Amino acid sequence: MTSNMFERYGGFAKINRIVSAFYDKVLDSTILSPYFEYVDMKRLIDHQTKFISSIMGGPGSYTSEELERIHAHLNIDEGALLEMASLLKEALEDFEIQESDVAFVYNEIMSKAKFIITRR
Repeated sequence: MTSNMFERYGGFAKINRIVSAFYDKVLDSTILSPYFEYVDMKRLIDHQTKFISSIMGGPGSYTSEELERIHAHLNIDEGALLEMASLLKEALEDFEIQESDVAFVYNEIMSKAKFIITRR
């Protein structure tokens, strides 16, 4: 038996598919799509795959300072973060990630809210 979510769900390959599906949802969101108008989505999907992988027990990590620096210029409010977290939860569920694991990833994202929200 494997020891963590990252391994259980197939590593980077599957997480990349989940993240790609997640960004399809994001780009369809009227709340979130404006944030990504001029973004290199291929590069972003790569970074987000690594971030979600790290949350799921895979290699790599992101410090709170890195998250804050990355998001500082984006003017993100609580509503945008909640929308993003909800769409990520949907994408994880679409790929049949266990409910307890979905909750874990969601809670980890929400625990980092103070480093992502830049507009209060």
